[in-house]
Amino acid sequence: MNWNDNAARTALRAVFDAAVAAADPRRMLRDHLPAKPRSGRCIVIGAGKSAACMAAALEAAWPDVALSGLVATRYGHGMPTSRIEVIEASHPVPDANSEIAARRMLEAVRGLSADDLVIALMSGGASAIMALPGPGLTLADKQAVNRALLASGAVIGEMNVVRKHLSGIKGGRLAAAASPATVITLAISDVPGDDPAVIGSGPTVPDPSTKAEARAILARYGIAISPAMQACLTDAAETPKPGELPHASFRMIATPAMALAAAAARARDFGLTPMILGDALEGESREMGIVMAGIARSVRNHGAPLASPALLLSGGETTVSIGLAKPGRGGRNTEFLLALAVALGGDAGIWAAAGDTDGIDGTEDAAGALVTPDTLARARARGLDPHAHLAGHNSYTLFDGLGDLIRTGPTLTNVNDIRAILIA
Repeated sequence: MNWNDNAARTALRAVFDAAVAAADPRRMLRDHLPAKPRSGRCIVIGAGKSAACMAAALEAAWPDVALSGLVATRYGHGMPTSRIEVIEASHPVPDANSEIAARRMLEAVRGLSADDLVIALMSGGASAIMALPGPGLTLADKQAVNRALLASGAVIGEMNVVRKHLSGIKGGRLAAAASPATVITLAISDVPGDDPAVIGSGPTVPDPSTKAEARAILARYGIAISPAMQACLTDAAETPKPGELPHASFRMIATPAMALAAAAARARDFGLTPMILGDALEGESREMGIVMAGIARSVRNHGAPLASPALLLSGGETTVSIGLAKPGRGGRNTEFLLALAVALGGDAGIWAAAGDTDGIDGTEDAAGALVTPDTLARARARGLDPHAHLAGHNSYTLFDGLGDLIRTGPTLTNVNDIRAILIA
């Protein structure tokens, strides 16, 4: 294939779209459902960016079952349902609706019997979208610590350890409230390693972490907390531990690895040799960009670790540490891409795309962006300084000025980020 700019852009966008499609709950949720309940009630609860889509898929799969309950999703990610109520709330920082949704879910599962079935639909974003302050805390406390964690550079697993121990619903507490009813969780993973205890901060699964670990994470990143939060992390009851929720089980219906496999299959359609570098890569976005630039150059110059034309694929969630500087407009994927472009320095024959599979890179209206061999030259021609935009965490602005943002709108799923580097 003659690789030019148009061909590379077409292939990269097709690969990204294939990854997103592979995580669509409307395609796979039906295959993971339990047996229909013969007696008792069927209560549906859930939270996350895909919660409304999952609820609609469940209604379509079980038209003859009397479903009730509610799910919470991010603003703009709702969709019509007939039996399961949908509430929209804020992400990545919780708001009043996040707390209302959490309280109502706890009420929905209390007082059930062993004949009842609870289906929990969990996906990425649930930690903020379903937020119930722990004993003695307020929503403002939760919002403050969420903002501090997001700016600290802490990875998602660390954030969720803190969130669980400042919560009245996470870390298995929702499943504990539903006992003795059977609780079955259907989940779409957006976390490195697909750990059920991390997805949405694990409201329906046992929690192996401790309050002491939460305190250590806050200390590691220099995050000061109020006396009320300190008391909650010292005096409140621990979360349910492994072995303490025998009535609850967990099923994964979509993962980053599944999305990357679909992306690799689509790459072969274009005559590319794909290599999946991992589905759980973490670290600073700009440092990841530098590392990936080095690997791409090795493929182009030496045919290692594979020969071109090739596509390097990776998943996971990088971080952007803001520090004290006031940031511009950006996201972890566009920051990764700008760092990659700067590190490549305009090298010929290398293109890249990266985006969040939920369609929202951080808090912006784009999933991610595309990098071409002439990204730096085109930016400078428009008066955009790539190094200054990278230093100011202003990557969105640069790619927007070039017309190279990937805009999908809310995809109604979330298996984290997909990064693809094409070497011709």
